Amino acid sequence: MLIGLVAGLVGLALGTFGVLAYRVSEKQRRLLDVDAEELALPPGAAEVLAVVGRAFVVVDAVDGVVRASPAAYAYGLVRGHTVVHEELLDMTAGVRRDGVILEKQLELPRGPLGQGTIIVQVRAAMLGEEYILLLADDRTEITRTEEIRNDFVANVSHELKTPVGAISLLAEALESSADDELAVRRFAKRMHKESGRLAALVQDIIELSRLQGASVAQEGRPVDINAVIAEAVDRSQLPAESKNITIVVGGRTEGKVFGDQDLLVTALRNLIDNAIRYSPANTRVGIGVRSREGLVSISVTDQGEGLSAEDQERVFERFYRVDSARSRHTGGTGLGLSIVKHVASNHGGEVTLWSQPGQGSTFTLRLPEMEGNDGDEELPPAAAPAPGRAGQGTGQPTVTQIPRAAGAKERGASA
Repeated sequence: MLIGLVAGLVGLALGTFGVLAYRVSEKQRRLLDVDAEELALPPGAAEVLAVVGRAFVVVDAVDGVVRASPAAYAYGLVRGHTVVHEELLDMTAGVRRDGVILEKQLELPRGPLGQGTIIVQVRAAMLGEEYILLLADDRTEITRTEEIRNDFVANVSHELKTPVGAISLLAEALESSADDELAVRRFAKRMHKESGRLAALVQDIIELSRLQGASVAQEGRPVDINAVIAEAVDRSQLPAESKNITIVVGGRTEGKVFGDQDLLVTALRNLIDNAIRYSPANTRVGIGVRSREGLVSISVTDQGEGLSAEDQERVFERFYRVDSARSRHTGGTGLGLSIVKHVASNHGGEVTLWSQPGQGSTFTLRLPEMEGNDGDEELPPAAAPAPGRAGQGTGQPTVTQIPRAAGAKERGASA
């Protein structure tokens, strides 16, 4: 009887507990239903947010995320049902406190790891009586483009100031030394050098500006790479001869690329002149060309000092010089490789660099080859290289030297 009594009491307790748990569950469910109804957005708000075209986040009175767009998660503004950044919570608190619309541009971490950031223009405003809407517009690329433009203007101003100031000082010195014939000659020679440097810098700036607005897709045509190489080598012969450097060309391609021949000549001429400028006298600059897997590759190899790993990462930046003093002495403007990079990009290609200190450097320009070339078209006269001697007794591949055309006097572009 005692055991039966105990079992009955336990059964009664369990039954009572089950009834109470059921009632609590029902009560919570009803509360959740009420909360779901309360979380409904104002009429038409959901439809407007769906077509607004920006990342958005809607938060409630305690900054819980009621609704957020996929872009808000992609930008890292929201994680789960929580607004990630304190800057956004400060904006919602300000809107809730003052009832005014706030707008700020914020630079926020893109994720919990790494150094990546995103720049967003955020607008916070009341939505109905109890919600706050955050609209975010990604302005990362626009802001960085503006920074690049401002840096470019600042760099141009600085680079132009140096030769202009030098010419002004030399003119004053020339005026004060009018009776000294040797001084006049020396100052005039310096003025000629500085004016040439100024002209080269202005020309490179104009060329770079023109490249950024060029549309190869609309204005391009089939281009014979052999003709491009021949013309670029021809234009680079004068600086090569001044240092007794031999330019040799190896290989040939029957394929064509679609693009602007003048721009391609400019890019290759910059690579060749860059190799000449940083190679010792009485050496050789090699140019190799080949077609492989739908790409035409043009490589320019020098026998210079080579580049460190740090310099290789920055060598394509505007106005970057590995050795500023040496670059100014040789006439470099720091824009040549940047021009090459833009030309390659505009033609759907790339320019790459291999270099090691003490072993020289090789720049390779890769361009997509046009499809459907049968190679049967007659090449223009400039593409037919004259026979020459190179690579004998050096262990180098057989190459052909392209001689300078008669009367060619154009100087190469700055690199």
